[in-house]
Amino acid sequence: MKRVLLGLGSNRAFENKTPLEILSCAQSELAHYLDNLSFSSVYRTPAMYVEDQEDFYNMTALGYVPDDLDAFDLLKIINQIEAKYGRDRSREIRFGPRSLDIDIELFGDLEINHPDLQIPHPRMQERAFVLIPAIEILTNPADEIVREKYISCLNKVTAEGGADGIVKVGGYRNGNGTDNCSDKACL
Repeated sequence: MKRVLLGLGSNRAFENKTPLEILSCAQSELAHYLDNLSFSSVYRTPAMYVEDQEDFYNMTALGYVPDDLDAFDLLKIINQIEAKYGRDRSREIRFGPRSLDIDIELFGDLEINHPDLQIPHPRMQERAFVLIPAIEILTNPADEIVREKYISCLNKVTAEGGADGIVKVGGYRNGNGTDNCSDKACL
């Protein structure tokens, strides 16, 4: 089993689901593919890069994928989940509004530099909206070195104003259950 850290975000409704409901549905979807899945709290975050849009709701997920599932397989699954909840990459503005964005932040110790996939995520260390929930969820003693690295990155981002306006809006969740989405509501 390989341990993966995912970043999830949403700032646009889709088919009568709010961004928070879409994130909850994405949690249910991811539970079909990742074992021992845990979710961070949800944070409302001002948009970065393209600032003239609604705030995002962001969180992280930490879990394990089977050894026979590689990073590109996981990317295909993620892209299918994103599309199910309204993401159309051919019609979106880079860093613009989206109903669902799921990024592979870490995939075991793997490093990939491919046009379709970069792991570790190349902008992770500049994004407080990923660092804050990642620090929250990386709680095992084995995570201490990585956690300290992310705390150091977050301190730098915070000193530069990059964490301004981030507000926790939902509690920490462990396990495969979600609290905003029944399976029927996510179909």
